[in-house]
This record gives sequence, C-alpha cells and structure tokens, in this order.
Amino acid sequence: MKWREVWILWMLGLTAAAAHAQQPDAPTLFATHCAACHGAQRLGGMGPALLPQSLERLRAPEALKVIREGRPASQMPGFADKLAPEQIAALGAWIYTPVVPAPRWSDDDIRASRTFDAASRTWPAKPQWAADPMNLFVVVEGGDHHVSLVDGDKLAVIHRFPSRFALHGGPKFSPEGRYVYFGSRDGWITKYDLWNLRVVAEVRAGLNMRNVAVSADGRHVMAANYLPHSLALFDADLDLVRSYAAATLDGKQSSRVSAVYDAAPRNSFVVALKDIPELWEISYDPRAEPIHDGLVHDHRLGEGIAKPGYLNVRRTPLDEPLDDFFFDGPYRHAIGTSRAGGEAQVVNLDIRRRVATVPLAGMPHLGSGITFAWNGTRVLATPNLKDGVVSVIDMNGWKPVKQVATPGPGFFMRSHENTPYAWIDSMMSPTARDTLLVIDKRTLEPVRTLRPAPGRTVAHVEFTRDGRHALVSLWENDGALIVYDAATLEEVKRIPMSKPVGKYNLGNKLARSEGTSH
Repeated sequence: MKWREVWILWMLGLTAAAAHAQQPDAPTLFATHCAACHGAQRLGGMGPALLPQSLERLRAPEALKVIREGRPASQMPGFADKLAPEQIAALGAWIYTPVVPAPRWSDDDIRASRTFDAASRTWPAKPQWAADPMNLFVVVEGGDHHVSLVDGDKLAVIHRFPSRFALHGGPKFSPEGRYVYFGSRDGWITKYDLWNLRVVAEVRAGLNMRNVAVSADGRHVMAANYLPHSLALFDADLDLVRSYAAATLDGKQSSRVSAVYDAAPRNSFVVALKDIPELWEISYDPRAEPIHDGLVHDHRLGEGIAKPGYLNVRRTPLDEPLDDFFFDGPYRHAIGTSRAGGEAQVVNLDIRRRVATVPLAGMPHLGSGITFAWNGTRVLATPNLKDGVVSVIDMNGWKPVKQVATPGPGFFMRSHENTPYAWIDSMMSPTARDTLLVIDKRTLEPVRTLRPAPGRTVAHVEFTRDGRHALVSLWENDGALIVYDAATLEEVKRIPMSKPVGKYNLGNKLARSEGTSH
C-alpha cells in the first residue's frame, strides 16, 4: 500500500472518530439530567416512566417540546438553557428506544411500591360536600394531568386535584360510589376517596398498564399489563393478592394483556389477550365451578384433574387474538375483533366457543359501542376507527342491520336510556374532528350535525344521571366541557378544562347505563 493510500485511510479514520465524538451521548445525558426523577432504567419515580410503551401516545415533537420547555403545573423543568438543540434531540430519540435488558417488575416490586394512608379508616363515611353523589362527574384532564369533580346538577366544579401522568382506561368505582380507582399508563393504580377528597392508597401494578377493573362486590381490583406480560390482582386497599403470567397453558408463549373487564352478572373478570388466541375468565365467586384444562376424560398429563374455579383462569380458545370487545347485558356473549378488522367473532362464555361471525368493515371500536331497543329487538351500535360509519347489529341472531354514514372515523359513541338520540364523534378524521353527529335511535337516521368549536377536536359525550344534559369534551389544552340540552340539542354552557379526555358519571356507571361504557 502506497503512503498516500495510508494517509487517506488515516484521515478518514480521524474524521469518523471526530464525528463520533461530536455525537451527543444520550445515555450519559439522561443519567445526568433525567435519571433522578425518571429512574436509571427509565421506569419512573418522581416523574413518569419514559419507555416506548408508555410514550406511544406522545408524539416525538411534543416530547422534544417538553424537554425544551418543561411541563406546566409539574416539577418537570425546561432544559433549553442547559442543553444544546442536538443534545435535546438525542434525549428525545433515546427515550423512545427499548431498555436493554428488558426491565422486570416482580411481585416483590409491586408490594414495595404500595403506600396506604392508615388514617383513611377513620375518615367520615359520608360526602364532605353538598351535591348528589350519584350525579357526580369524574373528569380526567390530560392537558395538565389533573382530575376535576363536577356537580351534574349545578354543572359546576366541586374539586380539582393532580393525578398520575397519562391516566388510561377510564376510572372505576366501588359499588357504593365512595371510592374511585385510576390507572396510569406507567402502571400506577390510585385509590381516591371521593367523599373525603383524599388519596387512600397507591401501588404500581406494572411498567406499562392498559386498564383496571373493580369487582362488582368491591373486594378486588385487577390490572392488565403490557409490560410485564401479566395480570395483577389486589384487594380493595391495593394489597397484592396474586399475579398471573399472561401465557399459554404450556408457558411457551406469552402475551400483552389488552384489557380486563368486570363481568358483574357472572361475578368474574374477563381478560382480553393481544398476542394469544384465548379469552380468559377469572371468577371471584368462592362457589365457582372447578376448572378443567384440557379434556375431562383424558387422564394423560393430569389434564382431567380439576383446579378450583375461584380466582383461577378459565380459558376459551379463539380463532385469532381479539383485543377489542363488547358484551351483551348478561355477559353471556362477548363480541370481539382483531385490529385487522373485517369481521367480529361472537363467543359464548358459558360453552367457551365461537357461536357466530359478524361482518364488520374497517376497524370497529367495539369498546365504545352502545346498545338500545329498536323495532322489537336489541341492537349494538359501534363507531369505526378507520371508516366514517356506525355499524348497527341485531344482537338476536347477530346480524348486521344498517351502516350509518358519519362525517369521519370516530372513537366514542354514547347515549342514555332517557334520550332518543345517540351521539358519535369523528375525532379520528383529519378533516372532521370538530364534528359531532346525532342519530335518532328510533329511525337510525342522522338528525343533527354539531360543530361547537370549528377546527378543534370534540369527542367523548357523557350524560347526566337523568339524561337531560349531554357533556362534550373540547379535547384541547385550553378546552372545556360543552354542555348541551339533550332534548333540544342546544348548547347550555361551557366549563373550562385542560384537555378533558374523558368524563364519567358515577350514577350511570354504577347502574350500568346502556348508553355508556362499563
């Protein structure tokens, strides 16, 4: 090799080394500026977890803005005056990369994370405020991570308090309405006393959590986790009872848990798995029938040996994994779809097999569906995340009835037994996210289009306990609850809120109103 070639290679090596040296060291930057609040493994601490799973709904430009400017009404400072733009960009990219090795969260970790206010046992057993507790709205504000309590009669805020980062899955209530349980994306469950306006207990059930469910008797709380692949069962004060690995019977394949539902008429939890073609049922009835995994008459490998039905997994095999579900009133049937869409499977939970298939185009959002009486039968109506359509299905025979065109793809559909109207948003549409469609449940025809905030996102309708008023979320940081007269469809007032992502009427939830999610 000639000296000139050697010199060129040497210079190229120096250039590459210099370029590498100029690249910001994201792990070191994180350890220096972020780990004290967010944890060395990005699992969270004073600040939320910074894992790809926890940040999947936070767009990268918004994350960079938070790093630069901080987050209002929190202890998150801005770093624009401390870090160069390329360092901020490196940190922004780093928090969206997986942690290697993958973090673990054991039963011991869960128990160690729990806090409990022992004084809560002596707090007054009645509301310390003047309003109808059954017409109370719990409003989750995503803009600055707070929760507001709204009097459904006076349509005014009673109280406002800070919440964990990124609450998800909707709050769940104890049977008498005193306690509400919140679940956050990064795995925290908070038990809050609505009557005394104070936190009772908290625990971290996992590192990335989908939702929580509360048993109909109020004795159990179950959490569904994406990370780790598990379920965690707690008592009412968030003491861990046991955890469940979300895996096949032979343990060879594990799964993220899409959601857990309380099937009140069955005294059980129903569990949706994202990666395994099974639907699980876990009974909290001490008298539950024994469970046989496999063929009862087959003695090989102990398959015919029963295990107790109480708090154990009863598996229903499916044709494919289903992670979006709706249940009929008795919770005898689950209708579910995969994200691929195209059709829905109807599964009978008693006989544990599919009994019908329903054609459903696009990507129906069954979890936000509603039921109502129509032409002597009961129908299910579901919005669609991909297409501008509401699908109406006769639940007696599971046959399609009608497709109702909407201004665009929607996420939420809501109604109430005391109103003839159903409301559907188009928040998934790039052009019609500011539009609500009102459908007459008697005719299945649109009757009104509403645009209360042109050019801005409106979504998630919820009704007062008597069905007289419909509350709509103006889904913006400087947003509001927009209150409508449910009969005249005219606006009544606006209650300022910081991105009210969801509002939940306690009476409607506990009564299992046909027009809302359960």
